[in-house]
Amino acid sequence: MKIISNMSVSKQLLNTVDLFSGCGGLSLGFQNAGFNILAAYDNWRLALDVYQRNFDHNAHVFDLSDIQASVEHVKEYNPNVIIGGPPCQDFSIAGKRIEKDRANLTVAFAEIVASVSPDIMVMENVYSIERSKSLGIAKSVLSDAGYGLTSRVIDASRTGVPQMRKRFFLVAAKGFKDDDFGAYLDQGLTERRMTVAEYFGDEIEVEFYYAHPRSYKRRAIFSVHEPSATIRRVNRPIPANYVRHPADKADVGDCVRVLTTEERSRIQTFPKEFIFEGSMSQREHLIANAVPVKMAQYVAEKVLAHWIS
Repeated sequence: MKIISNMSVSKQLLNTVDLFSGCGGLSLGFQNAGFNILAAYDNWRLALDVYQRNFDHNAHVFDLSDIQASVEHVKEYNPNVIIGGPPCQDFSIAGKRIEKDRANLTVAFAEIVASVSPDIMVMENVYSIERSKSLGIAKSVLSDAGYGLTSRVIDASRTGVPQMRKRFFLVAAKGFKDDDFGAYLDQGLTERRMTVAEYFGDEIEVEFYYAHPRSYKRRAIFSVHEPSATIRRVNRPIPANYVRHPADKADVGDCVRVLTTEERSRIQTFPKEFIFEGSMSQREHLIANAVPVKMAQYVAEKVLAHWIS
């Protein structure tokens, strides 16, 4: 993994805390880009158990909806950078897009950041958050606290990830104007999308695979010579009565199988040595909810490049 090496960037300047960390995809991407991760926070114990197996720094089970307590705890680390991905289920295109209590965590995230006052904040979420009221409130909180805001929807397959996964990123930076980071985030995106075969090379021994669709109105059989569809928490065997979709890349047969849990974690660009715990369904859930590591690293590198320029 590429790691930015710049002796003029002090370790202390890059002191970072990850809020709503999940199992650590965002942390790992920023760490690979040279950021010094001090601590992680989440209220999902299973995710933090996995996080602690893979990182040396502190990981706190914490209710981040308690803004005052969160601010007091996070301030103890005196971070220059806060990153995080507030829970996104209530913004997901898979649901009815009804904002509920979890959407308020986006606002809580912004209020924690405004109170702790780091130099840089990076928030990640599903791209449909752009239409939410909560994002507008969160942006107002950050603007009022003196941050310049840059937002982008980025396709993971253009950042070195073999997966068509669009995610929203918001960069808030003190001393910068709105959209100051936009050109940096745009310039490094590849014209071609990365395919599964390009990423795995000789490690993938199948040409076609089944990915269970949200609806049978969608195709389910993909080629490794294209990017993967978005990795979802559902990973089921091929139904015995499956009828080929017109857009499927092959017929159901011996040459088609489901991807393994490890292969799906690799498509999320976790390294082979990353340890996932729990039942198979729990591991699939953790993997699907994670930020692709190389996507996080791409954003981290672009943010750092402009911040220190």
